[in-house]
Amino acid sequence: QEQLVESGGGLVQPGGSLRLSCEFSGSIFSIYIMSWYRQAPGKQREMVASIGSGTNTNYADSVKGRFTISRDNAKNTVYLQMNNLKPEDTAVYYCNCLGGTSSSWGQGTQVTVSS
Repeated sequence: QEQLVESGGGLVQPGGSLRLSCEFSGSIFSIYIMSWYRQAPGKQREMVASIGSGTNTNYADSVKGRFTISRDNAKNTVYLQMNNLKPEDTAVYYCNCLGGTSSSWGQGTQVTVSS
């Protein structure tokens, strides 16, 4: 069973940056599609960014040009670099892995953008 542990959340001012990390264990990391989702209070969970086993990436329109997803297969870790953060980026951010029919979620990390 896959396990995911997120870190890197916190409080940041508008225009600031954060880098989230998600450490994967329990299977072969390199074959999984890795994604970041977020859920704001009172809203549905939404996909923010995903990265395939190669270098192909996808982003939500709301974060294109500001967020960058990357992975380090040697460290079994996926990252989300978030720049020019806005108050509307405030949410709990979750890491997800998808491999065939197997999918798991991390516990989430809170990101708060406020002055």
